[in-house]
Amino acid sequence: MWFAEDIGDGDHTTLSCIPADAKGTSRLIIKEKGVLAGVEVARAIFEAFDPELQMEVYIHDGAEVNPGDVAFQVTGKIQSLLQTERLMLNIMQRMSGVATVTRKYAKALEGTKTHVLDTRKTTPGLRLLEKEAVKIGGGMNHRIGLFDMILLKDNHVDFAGGITQAIDRARAYCKEKGKDLKIEIEVRNFDELNQVLQHGGVDRIMLDNFTPENTRKAVEMIGGRFETESSGGITFDTLRQYAECGVDFISVGALTHSVKSLDMSFKAVK
Repeated sequence: MWFAEDIGDGDHTTLSCIPADAKGTSRLIIKEKGVLAGVEVARAIFEAFDPELQMEVYIHDGAEVNPGDVAFQVTGKIQSLLQTERLMLNIMQRMSGVATVTRKYAKALEGTKTHVLDTRKTTPGLRLLEKEAVKIGGGMNHRIGLFDMILLKDNHVDFAGGITQAIDRARAYCKEKGKDLKIEIEVRNFDELNQVLQHGGVDRIMLDNFTPENTRKAVEMIGGRFETESSGGITFDTLRQYAECGVDFISVGALTHSVKSLDMSFKAVK
């Protein structure tokens, strides 16, 4: 699908000026400080397009890179190098941007028990790559999609008629379908939190838009009976405050939904 989108019925620029049998080498040059991600995806792109392309990797996924670093070089048909260049760069720049931001958040949490989580606020069609980049950067995946965990958010609770109804229906559904899924529920205030604590039946409680002060109080009330997650309105500047309240997880949509790509280029070796 990616190749079809970019190449269509042919890369007429390349086909018109580069002989089919011409060989060459291109290098991936880093132009901005960050965390490298997508090297193995790049390898898959090259192999899928032209199995004869030879890739020599110098810097692997997860490494911190600086301007001027050469991550890898690829040798083979020049036509293949030119036709895969932009696709490979788009993927690697995006993944490296996600990994770079995630590493920044993960480092800010060092010394606490808290892990940073991604969300489903991803680019359609690129979720698996963006979530892989989060892991490369040192974060954790919350869930891949709607199928691998039950997350009862405010709309689910409201449409179901309340906290207890939503939890009971989710548990009954899992039993009926033979699904072994973790159940998480979002609470918006202490009244809803108390309802969950009295009712039980979940694995994790998400504290939505709680202040740091209220988060600390909520964690004390929960007392380790359930996993805890903070979400909503948390910025990099307030991240550490929430972690020091003792939550297990903090979910951050900004890891994927508005990240800046890491600058790099794929240049011919003359």
